[in-house]
Amino acid sequence: MVRCDFNVPLDERGQISDDFRIKKTVPTIKYLVSNGAKVILMSHLDDPGGKVVESLRLNKIQQKLREYLGLSVKKAEDCLGKEIEKLINDTMGQGEILLLENLRFHKEEEEGDLNFAKELSRLGDIYINDAFSACHRAHASIVSLPKYLPSGAGLLLEKEIEVLTNLMERPEKPLLAIVGGKKVETKVKLIDKISEISDFVLIGGLIKKEIGEKKIKLKNPQKIINPVDDNLTFDIGPKTREYFKKKILKAKTIFWNGPLGMTEKEEFAKGSKEIAQAIIESGAFSIIGGGETIEFINRIGLVDKFSHISTGGGAMLAFLAGEKLPGIEALR
Repeated sequence: MVRCDFNVPLDERGQISDDFRIKKTVPTIKYLVSNGAKVILMSHLDDPGGKVVESLRLNKIQQKLREYLGLSVKKAEDCLGKEIEKLINDTMGQGEILLLENLRFHKEEEEGDLNFAKELSRLGDIYINDAFSACHRAHASIVSLPKYLPSGAGLLLEKEIEVLTNLMERPEKPLLAIVGGKKVETKVKLIDKISEISDFVLIGGLIKKEIGEKKIKLKNPQKIINPVDDNLTFDIGPKTREYFKKKILKAKTIFWNGPLGMTEKEEFAKGSKEIAQAIIESGAFSIIGGGETIEFINRIGLVDKFSHISTGGGAMLAFLAGEKLPGIEALR
């Protein structure tokens, strides 16, 4: 049983707008298939509120998995019950794949319900968590299921832990962090923690504005580098771009979370594009994380140019801030 995170963004037509997380779980699934396992995949999608929402069924995920694996992927109508047990035990062969329906159609998933986890555990012999991006949630399929089955980490989860641990404990210096986006409350812990080990932290215009407005005191203000152009909260200006690029080109390790402008609008994407190119040019070991940053990098076709792109948003921020993630603790 493999807990994946197929919680991908959907556009207004209900189509998948970014399938990055699906692609990243492919190596674990292929490994299990090649070793003759019956592979049972499970995930949530969006937030149906504990009831069946037709538009949030995992049919589109099933299609993408077939496309990337080049294999048949069956899909169950629910995620637990006698019929699914029978389907797995009587009709599934070695190396075959079954995708369970959206776990969050049952409210017990988000409640971390032990009975729900126990029911799920009847479907398999071994539990593998490959959903790093959901590890900060104490949900049944993340923290309760390992109580009932021998469990371990998938290849993606293992890689995320290794890369992010190395970033915090053994980075090649100079280490530069770039923190953009908005909602400074969610980023303060990260800025404080990463500024302990970074040589510099470059921050975007909106973060700078929010820090000022909310009178937030950062722990290592001497390491923070602010935008230098005036009143540009939708993008970083030309002086800031040049100033930031000089710092980037000297770095050996770079961590980037949050775009540096309103990148969904082309006229405000220039700064983030130039920063992305500078990171690639620097030849530094580069780590990128956060949904908006990944969507942006994907959109401009540079995903393959970075050393590691983390699937985690909130989970990555919590991990880097030194918090214990319930999903990882459950495996210990």
